[in-house]
Amino acid sequence: MSSLKNVLIGCGQITWPREMPEDRVLAEIAEAGYKGAPAGLSATRNAAQTIELFHQQGLKPAPGYLSGDFWNPEHEAQIIEHTKRYAAFTRDLGCTELYVAAGGFNSYITKSGKTRSQVAGHVKPADGMSDAEFKQFARVLNNTCEILLDYGVKGCFHNHVGTPIETRAEIDHLFSLVDREIVFLGPDTGHLAWAGDDVTAFCKEYASSIKTVHLKDCNPAVRKEGAAAEWDYATFSKHGIWTELGQGCVDFPAIFGILAGAGFSGWLIVETDVTQLATPLESAQVSRAYLKTQGL
Repeated sequence: MSSLKNVLIGCGQITWPREMPEDRVLAEIAEAGYKGAPAGLSATRNAAQTIELFHQQGLKPAPGYLSGDFWNPEHEAQIIEHTKRYAAFTRDLGCTELYVAAGGFNSYITKSGKTRSQVAGHVKPADGMSDAEFKQFARVLNNTCEILLDYGVKGCFHNHVGTPIETRAEIDHLFSLVDREIVFLGPDTGHLAWAGDDVTAFCKEYASSIKTVHLKDCNPAVRKEGAAAEWDYATFSKHGIWTELGQGCVDFPAIFGILAGAGFSGWLIVETDVTQLATPLESAQVSRAYLKTQGL
């Protein structure tokens, strides 16, 4: 039973089809027993309107997600301007964290000529960024997180399979270069597991930096088969790399214990990108029921 206190349990909208009206998606997230959902920067809705939309379903806005090609100098100015808009929006929502992640599914080309999406889940050292690209990434990430802090928002770096920061080695390299006083972590447990990393060991090592978490579970049999066959990202997803919480290889009780020991408080956001169950609502309900068995 988890001893975590002062946590908020949210659910990501990613499991639902994009064509479903947003208010209906939020209503189902609330029906499944969650307190909130991520609120992304919108071109058609300001922060006050977003809060009202969420409140109509009894939900709170949870941290959103900013991504960019941080390693590419040509994208630097665009990332900084986008960060300023997202920082103001996040502050006005009343959120104090924002997930920050690498892009690069199809824009980062490895030395073999493949995209990172094509080598997802079976990355080789030669598929990684150069030292110069890591330094550029770290510098822009530092600048991004400094801007966010000026608005009272912690920038929480988010690992993601299919991007240039997928493996534990890549995360460690990046975090050896950033200013850890201003760059925090918002890890994704399922993406760590899919990358073949020890999720519990990662959380233990970086516990003091973790300010929010995406909770995913991973099917180890699919991971093993796909890595051996060198599937791409989409093929892993089609074969069911994701499972509902408690049905895969992630040791959530151990992770919750580590977070509790570090004094964690904040958002834990369930994300099952693609479910094998009949509906997204059923998937959300199964994961919520599992968290209740953990006292959350």
